Amino acid sequence: MSRIGKKIIAIPAKTEVTLVNGLLTVTGPHGSLSRHIKPEVTITITPEQITLLPVKETIANRALWGTYASHIINMVTGVHTPFVKKLIIEGIGYKSEVKGNQLVLALGFSHPVHVEIPTTLKVTAEKNVLTITGINTEDVGAFAAKIRSLKKPEPYKGKGIRGEFEVVKRKQGKKTA
Repeated sequence: MSRIGKKIIAIPAKTEVTLVNGLLTVTGPHGSLSRHIKPEVTITITPEQITLLPVKETIANRALWGTYASHIINMVTGVHTPFVKKLIIEGIGYKSEVKGNQLVLALGFSHPVHVEIPTTLKVTAEKNVLTITGINTEDVGAFAAKIRSLKKPEPYKGKGIRGEFEVVKRKQGKKTA
């Protein structure tokens, strides 16, 4: 039995959930999200809650049961309160700024790095903190991971891009004789 799948998903006020021909759509104050759902999991929608049950008790269906429950929880949460990820840029001369739909980063390379910002996300740059906001948790996480991969934090001085709650384990430098 799926612990996550068994839970009843509450639908907050001003949020509408519809399922038509395998396409689940969640609409809320901040936007709308859609996802295709396989028929192996039965979804029952009432005005105030959503319940899920597998059609047949197989290992694959139980896996889909929990997965779809997590996806629906994230969709309902995202359209009601957007997801936020913060990245901290550390290093002398490391800068970030948003120019139109591009993020321009100075990361110690001989050239600035330009990254296209997806239309579904909102990115702000203040001093050394990048804030990525969006209603889809997968888009927010993927974009944050892409930015972090441009200059991962190094263990000697801690320079690079790291997550807000990420701890960089420091190593001791070379000792002089």
